[in-house]
Amino acid sequence: MAQQATPVREARLGRALGPQTAAVSGVVVLLPAGDEVSSRRPSPLLANASVRALGRRLTRAGRDEGLAAHVVHYRYRGWNGSEAHLARDAAWAADEAVRLYGDVPVCLVGVGMGGRAALRAGGHEAVNSVLAIAPWLPDEDVAAPPEPVKQLTGRRVLIVHGTDDGRCDPELSFRLAARAKKANRDVCRFEVHSEGHGLRHYRDEVAALTEDFTLGALFGRPFSRPVADALAAPPPLGLRMPLAVGFGKTLR
Repeated sequence: MAQQATPVREARLGRALGPQTAAVSGVVVLLPAGDEVSSRRPSPLLANASVRALGRRLTRAGRDEGLAAHVVHYRYRGWNGSEAHLARDAAWAADEAVRLYGDVPVCLVGVGMGGRAALRAGGHEAVNSVLAIAPWLPDEDVAAPPEPVKQLTGRRVLIVHGTDDGRCDPELSFRLAARAKKANRDVCRFEVHSEGHGLRHYRDEVAALTEDFTLGALFGRPFSRPVADALAAPPPLGLRMPLAVGFGKTLR
């Protein structure tokens, strides 16, 4: 039997989340988690669960400024080595945001493997900021080039990671942040002490941190004191900033 051709898959943006605004002046592209290697399609329900609530919160908070938020539906569940499918889909999504809304700033917000995709695609010309939550990053290998960071120059970058994450090594995100900070002063990283990959006990604090950073980066809102201090502090202080219990209840 003749082998059937592999069907061409296309990434897509989900419907805008939360309250709609008449005029969009900034876009958040939400990048769900994925796998290291997989040619399967992502499960929309599972992939969206971790980011949809976050997107709805952001659109409520940024409605007056004209914020729109969309979840990316990947072509494949996996990163898949040099194919870097999730990063390519993230870059496509930034293109699509510009096509839909015009010349507006874009913030890439990714979770897990989606965090890696956000960081890798951060060099897109429409992207002005990147937020990676518990990003999956490859082990450092002397025989392979390190994960790139030059594309993040000129962007505001925030990474947040639990110190007890057994799935995505927090030390790797610290090292990447340290390399990125050498070329870009607008890089910071928050640590959630004694938290695992899901950051479940600090879910509200992570959401508040995301809101604070995203709306500040896209629309020029003043950052909270902890975020401003983390961006201004030299390494390693600004890259190991503790996320305090109750962050978001008294931000300023």
